[in-house]
Amino acid sequence: MPRLFAAVALPRRICQALSFLNGGVPGAHWAGEDQFHITLRFVGEVDGPTASDVADALADIGGAPFTLGVRGVGHFDKGRTPTVLWAGVENAAPLFRLHEKIDRAMVRLGLPADPRKYHPHVTLARLKGAYRDRVGAFLAAHAGFDAGTAEVRSFHLYSSHRGQGGAVYRIEETYPLADGLREAAPGGTLETGA
Repeated sequence: MPRLFAAVALPRRICQALSFLNGGVPGAHWAGEDQFHITLRFVGEVDGPTASDVADALADIGGAPFTLGVRGVGHFDKGRTPTVLWAGVENAAPLFRLHEKIDRAMVRLGLPADPRKYHPHVTLARLKGAYRDRVGAFLAAHAGFDAGTAEVRSFHLYSSHRGQGGAVYRIEETYPLADGLREAAPGGTLETGA
């Protein structure tokens, strides 16, 4: 079964700037340039027919292109244990609107509503056993991080597969924001599995 999520891709220059942050925190599993994105809605593992329904429902999500900035760094905790390092997103209001539209579309398909509060960000690293003081030092050292701005003209349906070096993401469908028309992903159509 495919594991799906909707997200905004980032231009290569921003991904390169983000990759320069990788390092300095023992216990961090750093994301690669090909893994940077801004998640709009995690869908999860679904069967083939549901994957097709998700792809079709996303085609009805409209919106206008917008500009966002990738600036600053932060972290998520579970209890008092740091679990994720992230880069922040400025001008996130259009992302919140897209998230809400996508969440409503998924609920109409019979999927559960997203239980988490939406917090737009770019995951830099997942942490396991990282010391709080090292995380604090990383945050202080990169507090002024600024990767610049990007114009968002589309969002994507991604599939996630486990690879040797971690998750491998593949764009399955692209949804332009200007006119709402859907394009097939380069390299094929949505693989729904068996």
